[in-house]
Amino acid sequence: MLWAARLAGFLLFRVLKTGSDTRFDDIRSHFFKFAGFWVGQIVWVWTVSLPVVILNSPAVSSPLRSGDPSFGKATDIIGIILFAIGFFWESVGDVQKYMFKSSNPPKGQPCNKGLWYYSRHPPYFGEITLHWGLWLLCLTPTVNGFLPKSAKSAQYAAILAPLLTMVLLLFASGLPTAEKPTAKKFFLMSYPSSSSSSSSSGSQQGFTTLPEPENDIWSNYKLYLRRTSIIIPFPPTLYSKFPQWLKSTILLDLPTFKFDENKDGKEAWEEDRKKRGSA
Repeated sequence: MLWAARLAGFLLFRVLKTGSDTRFDDIRSHFFKFAGFWVGQIVWVWTVSLPVVILNSPAVSSPLRSGDPSFGKATDIIGIILFAIGFFWESVGDVQKYMFKSSNPPKGQPCNKGLWYYSRHPPYFGEITLHWGLWLLCLTPTVNGFLPKSAKSAQYAAILAPLLTMVLLLFASGLPTAEKPTAKKFFLMSYPSSSSSSSSSGSQQGFTTLPEPENDIWSNYKLYLRRTSIIIPFPPTLYSKFPQWLKSTILLDLPTFKFDENKDGKEAWEEDRKKRGSA
């Protein structure tokens, strides 16, 4: 498929350009974790292919059953719009992030250019939107054709494709692996364990309370989090005025994604101190 070829091409280009893919650094040395990742990828690819596979099955694609094959049904139009939006958002978001990193931005500056100005994860939004559009595009024979009940059930069941994509990106391999690790990186830029202020809190006692920050990187990043939607695009000036309950319940900025300065900050500081001590 076009979207899969685009994604594969971009990832290949990025690895060739940078020399590695850091997403696998934590699991590459663990056989079962690494194997589990690839098995999960196989299951995901199979599942997201279901709408197209079922559409092209004889029970659905037969001209006698699929009805009028001409383009223009409501599911066609809505599906192609969603697919186009998702494909654009994901493709452009990936390119803009790559260009931002290649421009050597100032230390501690999160990507907030282009589509990233409206969302902290535009490629995730694009991926989810794309799969909902693809499912709707493939649903036309069920809505406008004369399919047997079993074929209709199969087409409706293919909704697993966009649902699985949403679950993975929102609760598994997407936001959970991006939000806190990124916040941790910016936190340690302001509170490095090697700083004199951190050392004064006592390396033997460990991290107890936040020392004085060395710079404004963490405070600026927290402002960025308050102003920038986690996944659904919104103008920052509007998003910053939303109450927290709305951000959490409707806009998916769940508490589980939050980096807690006292709990997560302490763990990050101690981990960084141990790494520096063993280096």
